[in-house]
Amino acid sequence: ATTQELQEALLRLKNREIKLAQLQTDLEMAQGSLRAKAAELQSTQSRLEEVLPLREALARAISEQTTLEEKLTDAETEAALLATAQGELSKAEAISTEAQRQMALLSAEVGELRAQIGGLQSILDDARRRDIDNNVKITNLGSDLNMALAQAASEARKNLVLETVEKQRLAEEAARLAIEAKSLGKYKSEFFGRMRGLLEGIEGVQIVGDRFVFSSEVLFPSGGADLSVRGRRDIANVSKILQDIADQMPSGIDWILQVDGHTDDQAVLPGSEWGSNWELSQARALSIVLFLANEQGMEPSRLSANGFGEFQPLNPEDTPAARAQNRRIELKLTER
Repeated sequence: ATTQELQEALLRLKNREIKLAQLQTDLEMAQGSLRAKAAELQSTQSRLEEVLPLREALARAISEQTTLEEKLTDAETEAALLATAQGELSKAEAISTEAQRQMALLSAEVGELRAQIGGLQSILDDARRRDIDNNVKITNLGSDLNMALAQAASEARKNLVLETVEKQRLAEEAARLAIEAKSLGKYKSEFFGRMRGLLEGIEGVQIVGDRFVFSSEVLFPSGGADLSVRGRRDIANVSKILQDIADQMPSGIDWILQVDGHTDDQAVLPGSEWGSNWELSQARALSIVLFLANEQGMEPSRLSANGFGEFQPLNPEDTPAARAQNRRIELKLTER
């Protein structure tokens, strides 16, 4: 439930209250009309009651006429009396007929008004029931909204605590890594200095940025992944320098020697044991890592072997010299 839904429900309730008030007004008007019709009916009944003495008078006149007929013999007197009686009877019958007609009309109007009042009462009762239902729904919406707001506030507080804890953890981790990087940088500088002194001037070995790059031909035979005699000697020298420096490093520095193999873009020779340059580059990197771990005694957890095939060339040109430059093994001392 949302605040918008609650506002819409309140608006519908207000409209229903307006409609209920209008229905109440219509009901009161109908009841007033019914009272007026009832009074008119009462008046008609009074008029009808006034006719009843005329009926009685007519009956007496007829009785007297009978008596006169027995006593009088004069034809003119009899005719006069008969004409008078007939006139009175016609008047009484006319009054009685009109009164009955008006009574019938009033009865019909009263019935119609009662039917209208019954309909209005039903509508009014239905509107009241709907108002009760709407009040219940609005109460439920308000309760749901309060629960949702309380839950959202609780989640916000929880998230704030978690965010604070995470920020603190990240800050501590960043500080730790900064200290490690600073410490590792010191030993990396020593490693670079000693390696530069060892490898400087040796053909097929160069320093590129923070990496030592060995030409594949220096370490391996063409198309092969087994270290050559010279390759074993050169890698053993690297291992000795690195282990001397590692013995001086604090245990908290999480360093690793990354060995990356690369090839040129020429397909492997038919009949080769390698299915692709990717496999060859990976095999050469792995051969160096296994030599360092198994024969030089380096901790395997400090070593990483990766093969990139021909997909990260140093020189993209399509020349023999460029391809020779791209066939290489890179050694990099870095943090894990």
